[in-house]
Amino acid sequence: MKNYILKFILFLCFLPVFSQQNDIDIKVDELIKKMTLDEKIGQLNQYSGDNTVTGPITINPNKQNEIKSGQLGSMLNILGVKYTRQYQELAMQSRLKIPLLFGQDVVHGYKTTFPIPLAEAASWDLNAIELSARIAAVEASASGIHWTFAPMVDISRDPRWGRVMEGAGEDTYLGSKIAFARVKGFQGKKLGDVDAVMACAKHLVAYGAAVGGRDYNSVDMSYRMLWETYLPPFKSALDAGAATFMNSFNDLNGIPATGNSYLQRDILKGKWNFKGFVVSDWGSIGEMVAHGYSKDSKEAALQAITAGSDMDMESNAYRNNLAELVKENKVSIELIDDAVRRILYKKFELGLFDDPYKFSNPKRQKAALNNPEHTKIARDVASKSIVLLKNENNVLPLSKELKTIAFIGPMVKPKRINHGFWAVDLKDVDSTYIVSQWEGLERKVGKNTKLLYAKGCNIEGDDKSGFQEAIAVANKSDIVILSIGEAWNMSGEAKSKSNIHLPGVQEDLIKELQKTGKPIVILINAGRPLIFDWTADNMPTIVYTWWLGSEAGNAIADVLFGDYNPSGKLPMTFPRDEGQIPIYYNHFNTGRPSINDDKNYKSAYIDLSNSPKFPFGYGISYTTFQYSNLKLSSHKINSLEIIEVSLNVTNSGKYAGEEVVQLYLRDKVGSVVRPIKELKDFIKVHLNVGETKIIKFTIDKSKLSFYNDNLDYITEPGEFELMIGASSEDIRLKDNFELVE
Repeated sequence: MKNYILKFILFLCFLPVFSQQNDIDIKVDELIKKMTLDEKIGQLNQYSGDNTVTGPITINPNKQNEIKSGQLGSMLNILGVKYTRQYQELAMQSRLKIPLLFGQDVVHGYKTTFPIPLAEAASWDLNAIELSARIAAVEASASGIHWTFAPMVDISRDPRWGRVMEGAGEDTYLGSKIAFARVKGFQGKKLGDVDAVMACAKHLVAYGAAVGGRDYNSVDMSYRMLWETYLPPFKSALDAGAATFMNSFNDLNGIPATGNSYLQRDILKGKWNFKGFVVSDWGSIGEMVAHGYSKDSKEAALQAITAGSDMDMESNAYRNNLAELVKENKVSIELIDDAVRRILYKKFELGLFDDPYKFSNPKRQKAALNNPEHTKIARDVASKSIVLLKNENNVLPLSKELKTIAFIGPMVKPKRINHGFWAVDLKDVDSTYIVSQWEGLERKVGKNTKLLYAKGCNIEGDDKSGFQEAIAVANKSDIVILSIGEAWNMSGEAKSKSNIHLPGVQEDLIKELQKTGKPIVILINAGRPLIFDWTADNMPTIVYTWWLGSEAGNAIADVLFGDYNPSGKLPMTFPRDEGQIPIYYNHFNTGRPSINDDKNYKSAYIDLSNSPKFPFGYGISYTTFQYSNLKLSSHKINSLEIIEVSLNVTNSGKYAGEEVVQLYLRDKVGSVVRPIKELKDFIKVHLNVGETKIIKFTIDKSKLSFYNDNLDYITEPGEFELMIGASSEDIRLKDNFELVE
């Protein structure tokens, strides 16, 4: 009886949701019946605004007339309530008054800019990551935006690829957790709320595995690798409720993703039962001609709509060809209606038919873009994203009583540079709200501390004329802080690099400053893992600051002076040299594994170590943590049972701090070769000095399953190794257990 009552209560709870869905379905069906073919095709068409572009520019002088005639469904790069309202007013002049959707690449903040996504991933703090997406949604939605082209959930093991800055790194488990958090943050409690925007999981799929790390390049991989490594973050985004998906520029095994039915029809809309819509990437439908997959734009339109690409971003392939393809019976009207239905449903769900201007409120925009709480949270998230790589002589944290600090480098005083790539370009907002690194330090030091500055050198080029000034300034100081790295636009879309060493003469400047004998703190600003072997080997204090956003200066100062104890862990492996790439921690062992860099007929380089410079999951603290007392509730389970894992973590140092406790598993023998270890869980814990906490994990079937050669998701009986540690290489505790039939 109790079960029946519970089911009835649950039915009543979900009844409003079912009712809303049914109500929207009826409205969509009624509207589609009224639409002409041209109006339907218009809903599948998206244009960029004229002021800001995020791809190759397409000139269309007839844009406004097409909106008024109901032949445009969406626009991107229209910023601010004033302009979104102007375009929406044009749409309200159309026969059926179907509102426009406004999309934007709100990747790591709108006005308040948070750390680039790869940096946020280094926080391993899912609550902080969700909160940053939440604030981005609040600001973007208040500025007239309905839809963000984020999160990017591509897994990438190649730091040469510029777009690594936009994702969560190399690991499927971590990437899946972050994808879920970001979707939840963007979409809030529910779509239709004025502080929520539609998320867009991109790019479906395997874009991060582009050959040679070269953007837009081909991808060739087994389907088992696809399902096991690259698809799970997309499924996680779907489970979080992602409203839309974006296909990718690359071909996968010879089929462009934009025209790939297996990805969009069979998996996303079929097996996963996705009810939202798929948008192409910028011009990617038309680009199938350049791929050599389509003979012309007309054939590209046929292939894309058939494969499941619902909205055409900026290629005009649908606008110019779909009507003719329908008349020729090459594309069924049912296929067109399905795509239109998916798009209209989201417009109804957002409430745009009830009020087309609900996201165009100037007062709400002003309040959201000037909320001081957003600034505080951005500072906190930025602090959590910083990774301390070395602190051998405990130079950090710095004392606020230092008499003289030399702050040197090309990154010290600029403001915009701290935003990194994919920051929203708000042309009518000045940059005074961005905190430079100089300003952050200046606000932090005591009244008796003198700050000295020298640029030293540029980011690029071979000009060393500023070295002498930098050396002179260093000689006058008690300590040197040197801020170097790559320019903000050296990583991002279309920013792939064959050489990812520190650019220019920056490492030469380090060598010269080292000769002064002064203690030196190195800050490395970047959007990807860089190679800096000499610095890593010779400089005792290195902080990886990525690009931290509008609160970069304050966050860096907080960490340098110990107001925040760094807790970041690397979400990507840092190579010693480009010759190691792709490099990642969860590789297969091979039949001839190289142990301790044994090169005698082993899988090794004869001129380079196999090991990374800094491993996945690595990052140190101002304090130390001890791991002890590992316990497993059982050492033998079947697939229906679980193992409870517990251990003690103790703060054994002098500062309160946070540790990311990482759990890895290895399936020792399988019907297909399994990785040497795989991240399967993690917990970020705060510990006061001397405090011990019990950390608990659960191991169940989902953590032991994998795809076999037939793409069946299975578990196999056998022995597993359990590893718990502070990084993928710093394993502190180990045990074994067995899975039985």
